[in-house]
Amino acid sequence: MIEIALIYLAAAIVAVPIAKRLGLGSVLGYLLAGILIGPFALALVGDQTDVMHFAEFGVVMMLFLVGLELQPSRLWKLKNSIIGLGGLQVVLTSAVFFVIGHYALALRWETALAIGLMLALSSTAIVLQTLTEKGWIKQDAGQNAFSVLLFQDIAVIPILALLPLLAFSDTISVATDHNNLIEHYPVYGQVLISFIVIAAIIIAGRYISAPLFRYIAETRLRELFTLLALFLVIAIAVIMQKIGLSPALGTFLAGVVLADNEFRHELEVDIEPFKGLLLGLFFITVGASIDFPLLFENLSLVIMLVAGLIVVKALVLYLLAVLFNMKSKQKLLFTLALAQGGEFAFVLLSLTSTLQILSPEQSKITTLVVAISMLMAPLLLIVYDKFFNKNTQANQAYDHPEQMEATKNVIIAGYGRFGQIVGRLLSAQGYHLSILDHSSSQIDLVRRFGNKVFYGDAANRDLLAAAGANEAKLLVIAIDDADKILKIAELAKKHYPQLKIVARAIDRRHAYELLHIGVTSFERETFHSALHLAVEALTLLGNNRDDAERAGQLFSAHDQESLHKLAHLWGDDRSYGVAVKQRLDDLKQVLNADKQQQEKLDTCSGSANQAAEKQDAHINKEIKDA
Repeated sequence: MIEIALIYLAAAIVAVPIAKRLGLGSVLGYLLAGILIGPFALALVGDQTDVMHFAEFGVVMMLFLVGLELQPSRLWKLKNSIIGLGGLQVVLTSAVFFVIGHYALALRWETALAIGLMLALSSTAIVLQTLTEKGWIKQDAGQNAFSVLLFQDIAVIPILALLPLLAFSDTISVATDHNNLIEHYPVYGQVLISFIVIAAIIIAGRYISAPLFRYIAETRLRELFTLLALFLVIAIAVIMQKIGLSPALGTFLAGVVLADNEFRHELEVDIEPFKGLLLGLFFITVGASIDFPLLFENLSLVIMLVAGLIVVKALVLYLLAVLFNMKSKQKLLFTLALAQGGEFAFVLLSLTSTLQILSPEQSKITTLVVAISMLMAPLLLIVYDKFFNKNTQANQAYDHPEQMEATKNVIIAGYGRFGQIVGRLLSAQGYHLSILDHSSSQIDLVRRFGNKVFYGDAANRDLLAAAGANEAKLLVIAIDDADKILKIAELAKKHYPQLKIVARAIDRRHAYELLHIGVTSFERETFHSALHLAVEALTLLGNNRDDAERAGQLFSAHDQESLHKLAHLWGDDRSYGVAVKQRLDDLKQVLNADKQQQEKLDTCSGSANQAAEKQDAHINKEIKDA
């Protein structure tokens, strides 16, 4: 066992860095490592079935971390794309493959439907890992791809329930799943138990987890917190498996519930290394499972089927991207990201083989087609990156903490057009800066002009500490990612309470969230420029320059006051809407009152000027007469 572990680790250490240097990405590196050591190449490892069952736990951990990034409010906002886009993708793709299989390839309708359902699924592990690695997960295509993948993971449950109904013979007995403790209950009982368990996970995550995490945190033993994090994920996965539900779906739900927890960043940091290792192992097992003798024996057929799988899925996905009004580049990224088979197809293939829905030959060919399509997935995204995404940042490893220079004055996170203005002024006043930026292209540009900037993510506690967070006086958060700004602010407020924080606010909603965290000061990035333009517009419309500037100052003061007064109502749409309307009426009254006051002052000033002119004329007349 130790020798096998050594082989896996050695293959990853050799293949992944080479793949990264060639611009192929880590996922393709792991897949190539698996091919290299697999039973059909160097034959250093044997059958991958048992290893893959263990490695699939990496997908479970990944969905837990994804859930931690999604507060329930954000998940609710995705409901249309999850249900609408995800549902249409699964239904349309399954229907197209069913028609092709039943009518074009003359497969039995049960076989064609089973294959269609399997091929409709995409690889959650490969897609999310690659999109995150390349920084595309926050883009419109990335969010929509995530929504589709989430629906697919949910859809696996009813598909598993449907497949036994497609079995060719009533006499076929399906092996009992000894892991499922509730399968002997009637269907309504299983549904009720499932709802009770899910409700228990939600309640425990909301009301029990925080005190438990605090208790563990008070021990100041970081390894104990790591143990608790792992226990939490494994326990939820086992419970969901015992009631016949998807472990990945269960841990995702737990992650969403814990997204508002004060310890979520520690959970992310502790789980991330294990997730990375297990996902890497999963990709290696996929690569090692490719049956090359079968591939060479049926080369033309397999190539045709893989190409057909990718083309059909791509056409359906592109059609959906058009229907859901995605932008041109985002359409293509969304299409290429999901145009492959998925890991859950292997789970379904195992069941279809037991039920004899697919013949052994059909199962082997389908497994091979899905595995090769997964191998092609990173290559499709590389094609997109090289030829269609001209503004992609070069991949580069973050600077190590020991390479960074700490400061006792100011840390600046983000050194783009916003951060540079702040940094230049502070530097000119003699303050020592420690600057972090997560854009490699921006780093290269700034360093060309002699500026010392470190490549790193300020949301990483170790990098923030290396920049001097323990002794610094001020943290300036100037990046352009709203969620990342909040993440950094929460991390700094919790671990470095002495740090004063000033932050860039993307919009009003973001400003309210910063107020809730307790950020010392913030500026909405477009507020002052828009206000200045409004003053210019008033001037061009014929208003006096002084009057226009005074109106702008009154508007600014009133808006800042409103921002703080209405912060506690944010989230309550009805009360907030009423309050906003009231504040708008108040603003009109303030501006009208000021206008009337200025008119009175102008009238008085005019009368005084007329009296003075009359007096001057009278004096001049007397002088002339004299």
